[in-house]
Amino acid sequence: MATLFTKKHNRLLWLHGILAMTFWLAACKSSRAPEIDYQQVTFAPKPKNIILLIGDGMGLAQVSAHVYWKGVGKNIFEEFNTVGFHKSHSCDDLVTDSAAGATAFSCGKKTTNGAIGVIPPNDEPCTTILEDLDKQGYATGMVVTCTATHATPASFIAHRELRAFTEEIALDYLKTPIDLLIGGGRALFSRDERPDRANLLDSLKQRGYVIQNGSSFSRLPENGEAPYIAFTHDREPPTASGGRQYLPRATRLACEFLQKRSPKGFFLMVEGSQIDWAGHANDRNWLRAEMNDFDKTIREALNFAATNKETIVIVTGDHECGGLSLNSGERSKSFKPAFATRLHTASLVPVYAYGPGAETFSGLYDNTEIYQKMRHLLMLQ
Repeated sequence: MATLFTKKHNRLLWLHGILAMTFWLAACKSSRAPEIDYQQVTFAPKPKNIILLIGDGMGLAQVSAHVYWKGVGKNIFEEFNTVGFHKSHSCDDLVTDSAAGATAFSCGKKTTNGAIGVIPPNDEPCTTILEDLDKQGYATGMVVTCTATHATPASFIAHRELRAFTEEIALDYLKTPIDLLIGGGRALFSRDERPDRANLLDSLKQRGYVIQNGSSFSRLPENGEAPYIAFTHDREPPTASGGRQYLPRATRLACEFLQKRSPKGFFLMVEGSQIDWAGHANDRNWLRAEMNDFDKTIREALNFAATNKETIVIVTGDHECGGLSLNSGERSKSFKPAFATRLHTASLVPVYAYGPGAETFSGLYDNTEIYQKMRHLLMLQ
């Protein structure tokens, strides 16, 4: 009898446990924020904020691979109704590099490969959209998974003949105010690491910046009362599969912070920098992890835009890298990625847009037109 009672008692405990777990799961499900139906959002007539997301080295093949890896209907790119293509060539080569590609976005001008924010033939500095908007009272920011002095972020704030002048590019961060910067490369601002022994960290602090190391972002001014820089790593951040996780969260925090910095609006550039590095390495697993990280980052931007209703999100790449192709796989409906080169290619690059004025980005155009279209939407002179 004792054994029978014990069995019945254990069975009752087991049933109570199952019921408790069922109620707990139902409560968790009901407490989650509902998924946003991006297509049902009614936007303002024109944007006051711009989020430009650049997948460095991300061409149509990289997006295609991500769509099939992630699964149809499970990736963020299918949420965009507006898609265009840009021609990525630089002024001196059909195949661009990241410096010339980003300068086209930032200045609306073609430049030579390797040049940062300068225009040929005399390497005259061009005013970037970040610099222009700062002067007009907008808040500005950049979030990247490379060093702050790398080609893409440098092209929005620096003016140098060669992207290799990284110590000089760091100096340019003292010349143009920026409200938020999140990325690697602290060593290039540190007295202990610079050949000229200049303490750029102290210089930035004297300009009112809150500076933090790491990716906790715990010192981010909640009310936007001070500009903020977070150096996530001393040099290059690790890969997405190697422990780097900050890009999606940093993008969300950056949007929330920048809208507090200026009632006029903000400009935020976000770069998935290491998509390009995976292409150079011909590493499909690295590429897959970086594209998945970029997908999560784009989703954070779209969530903000859908809630804010005055923000346009533009997603593109500066060029394709690796000559990626999607060949037939061993199983049905599978593919085998293959690379044709370890360099960039001249493939057309897709442009995705969401928010007020998104339709402006449909069609086929030069990469310099992205700059012009952004200015037009903000009604800049």
